[in-house]
Amino acid sequence: MKWKDADFNSGIEKVRAVLIYGPDAGQVDEYCDRAIEKLGIEKDNTFALDSDELREKQDALFAESCTPSMFGGRKMVIISNAGDACAKQVAELVSHPGLCATVIVAAGDLRAGGGLRTLFEGGAEIAALACYTDDARSLAALIRAELSASAGIVQITPDAMAYMTTHLGGDRGITRGFLGKIALYVDDKKTVELEDVEKCLPDTGAADTDDFLYSLTAGHVRQTMTALDRLLYDNAEPNMLVRMLDGHFKKLLTAVVDGQLPRLFWKVAEKFNSAMKIWPASEITAVLVRLNELEKQLRTTGMPAEVLLRDFALKLSVRAAKLSVRRRN
Repeated sequence: MKWKDADFNSGIEKVRAVLIYGPDAGQVDEYCDRAIEKLGIEKDNTFALDSDELREKQDALFAESCTPSMFGGRKMVIISNAGDACAKQVAELVSHPGLCATVIVAAGDLRAGGGLRTLFEGGAEIAALACYTDDARSLAALIRAELSASAGIVQITPDAMAYMTTHLGGDRGITRGFLGKIALYVDDKKTVELEDVEKCLPDTGAADTDDFLYSLTAGHVRQTMTALDRLLYDNAEPNMLVRMLDGHFKKLLTAVVDGQLPRLFWKVAEKFNSAMKIWPASEITAVLVRLNELEKQLRTTGMPAEVLLRDFALKLSVRAAKLSVRRRN
């Protein structure tokens, strides 16, 4: 079955297993937490392992999944970082007649027609739930819901909303954390203004993040690498920056295909407009594939994450610079 959010809320108690996947890792984590909460899973009844451990811990996995809890209550098994390579083992687990635990399979972006999506989208008593990064409309709705409804904020100025929709959206967890910080900061006046948003920037610093993302796609090599140096010096997580790049290129792809600029903060609009002219849709699609591969490398190869990210950013900004020169000639 293919699920949406409403299906998850009404159906999580009725299925044997759920595949939660997509490029928004924060949203994937959020759904996992919601499943634990809705099913009332106690800590002692949770068994979690990485997909790389499936073969090594197969006996333990089936033992945990197919035996009642010693403590009473429902059990849950969580398999993280799953990919199509483990589809056969997952299929054996979720179809086992003795299964007495709810199985959550958490994954990144998966291709349509791959083993895991085919299994969960077409199976009985199992479901697949996609977690895509927020677009401008869904992000604005999330911001209003988190600030207006939950925190009692009565006004969000247009400049503040434009700034937030420009800087957020690549990861639901980062977005919610940032909005929580804003809500605390403006608690007394109940109004969110641009100055408030700028003072509550994510730890990475929005100015350096802007320089990194928008300079890279505009082909400004030196600015890109300087901004990346600052971000990494301030302990920005490479995984988070890769997800931000993924969201940025998806925003660029939408703009190139539609031929219209999204709503942007004025400081970055010129660079984004240049990038729209530089990057053809086919090149952007290829970059998105490579970003997905890079995120997997960061998780699995053991190579220094900063080295991988620096190499990728340098090559990509140089590619943008070459595309820019080719367009002018």
